[in-house]
Amino acid sequence: MSKINNIRARFNNLKDKKIPLQQVEEMRRGLLEESTISITYLVLILGSCVIATLGLLSNSAAVIIGAMIIAPLMLPIRGVAFGALEGNVILFRKGSIAILVGTFLAIALAFFIGYLVSLPVFGSEIISRSAPTLLDLGIAIAAGGISGFAKVQPKISESVAGTAIAVALMPPICVVGLGLAHANWGLSLGATLLYLTNLLGITLSCMLTFLITGCTSVRRARKALLWTLAFTSILIVPLSAGLFRLIRQSQLEASVRQALLNRTFTLQRMVLLNSDVNWFSNPPQVRLSVRSKEPVTPRQVMLLEEFLEKEIGQKFTLIFEVGEIEEVRSAARSSTF
Repeated sequence: MSKINNIRARFNNLKDKKIPLQQVEEMRRGLLEESTISITYLVLILGSCVIATLGLLSNSAAVIIGAMIIAPLMLPIRGVAFGALEGNVILFRKGSIAILVGTFLAIALAFFIGYLVSLPVFGSEIISRSAPTLLDLGIAIAAGGISGFAKVQPKISESVAGTAIAVALMPPICVVGLGLAHANWGLSLGATLLYLTNLLGITLSCMLTFLITGCTSVRRARKALLWTLAFTSILIVPLSAGLFRLIRQSQLEASVRQALLNRTFTLQRMVLLNSDVNWFSNPPQVRLSVRSKEPVTPRQVMLLEEFLEKEIGQKFTLIFEVGEIEEVRSAARSSTF
């Protein structure tokens, strides 16, 4: 019985444990300063937007990572989360304005750069940010929690740069602008969904972190937390659909590679380079980029379609883009001895 009482006592101590009021006040002042629009904030927004947009256009992951490090959008999001929990109207308003101003400035600048460059075809770094899934929400929640904890524990504040890289806020905003510049509404819509996913995921996890660490009371934070949960749950439907498409595409690519390498004898001489699936057509349309020493015949395509239908349980329309393989050797090596 005494052991049970000791466990209950420890639980109650942990439950009632709160951060000292002086530390909370210092954190509140710091968040208010971070959430206030300043010349530094605007310069970092514009600079990170230029770097991210050019990195996206050049399809350079290293350049995009550099833009993520200097992008300051993570800071006012923490202010919005804390302001909502406490009911601090000034902090919430300043953080919201900073986020909105930074977002629309980045979209406008990316639109201008995209219109000037007029790149005819977008690379993988841009396309990959137009199809968010539940995995992106999980990343945002994890990274936002670390960012909020870094504010509570100043000793690990250097981890903010790492969380900024883990959850990309600036690149999807730039993709929205690039999509608008090319009138690619699907691209802009997908990037907007990714941005909202990251924004709400970070806000929610920061709220939970501030609440768990004792920065505010559950009674005061309940309403704001419920609203954030409600908005985040709305995104679960499209993000789940995106995850389902990702899983199905991975299964499809694995089945195609298996058919080309092992099962379908007539297609064994092919090398699969890339695949792309249009899930909105009926049946879904699969475009396969392959290399082959021999031409691909309609019968071979039909056989592979039948194989995939049996393997996956769904009918597909296959379109092959074939690059022929030609072996070239020096005259000395090709001569017969």
